[in-house]
Amino acid sequence: MIVINFPAPDFKITSEGNKELIFDRFRKKYVTLTPEEWVRQNFLNYLVKTLQYPASLIGIEKEIFLGEMKKRFDIVIYNREMQPWMLVECKEMNVPLTEQTMQQVIRYNMVIPATYLVITNGVNTFCGNYLANERQWRFLNNMPPFA
Repeated sequence: MIVINFPAPDFKITSEGNKELIFDRFRKKYVTLTPEEWVRQNFLNYLVKTLQYPASLIGIEKEIFLGEMKKRFDIVIYNREMQPWMLVECKEMNVPLTEQTMQQVIRYNMVIPATYLVITNGVNTFCGNYLANERQWRFLNNMPPFA
């Protein structure tokens, strides 16, 4: 498990009717502030402000097809050649990260092959990469630096 010290939140939050909205600077619009969105926005903040991942190489909630099922992954970070480098699946803080959560991101990885896979609920974070020659996953103690 990776311990993350999130930067202080500096989000723009507003209300519309009975909904709270948070400004997503990546999608350049206000989105409904759900518990999962709170985790996603904090994790994005961490990637950009703490780890210095380039904001211009981050995609949010992109649509993919798993067979005939339409799905959306939470975050993809591209390398400088615009190839998927890391996939991130976010869950609400009270949702435990299980083998099922990891299997979900592994299925997404079959459609969008990336070097690293991350699952987080804002409390617990796991990052791994697949070692093809050993045919096994290796979990890291820290988030990889952006190369």
